Amino acid sequence: MFAFQPLRIGLISDTHGLLRPQALEAMRGCSTIVHAGDVGKPEVLDALRTLAPVHAIRGNIDTAPWAQALPEVLEIEMAGMHLHVLHDLKTLAAQARRVDVVISGHSHKPMTQTRDGVLYVNPGSAGPRRFKLPISVGYLHLEAGGIRAELRELC
Repeated sequence: MFAFQPLRIGLISDTHGLLRPQALEAMRGCSTIVHAGDVGKPEVLDALRTLAPVHAIRGNIDTAPWAQALPEVLEIEMAGMHLHVLHDLKTLAAQARRVDVVISGHSHKPMTQTRDGVLYVNPGSAGPRRFKLPISVGYLHLEAGGIRAELRELC
């Protein structure tokens, strides 16, 4: 028998080419980082990759040639949990397979909620401030007892 190793997955979105030092520091110590789109510049992903493996998708502003290599939607399986990553939650299609967590961005509004047994997480925007919305990131904690989301305001 083996012991379950808890994982902390960093969630970041809507950097729009600006990777704040506070956001980079907030991702330190994560086993994996998920960027939910609107990356803005490839240097953002390069900097995140110095900390941990990165799974990233393309957002609506990611139209430059470098971004075409990024998928629009991503399915990730970690520690038996199924994660579905897309940029705009409004484009979520009915899921054919079991999904435990849906990670999105686009709105710049940090949010966690559970609906029909699925955890929905939007880490908010870690890039330029939009209106009076907070600058934030998030985490998924995969633990022996299940999965838990955490949002963290940066400034």
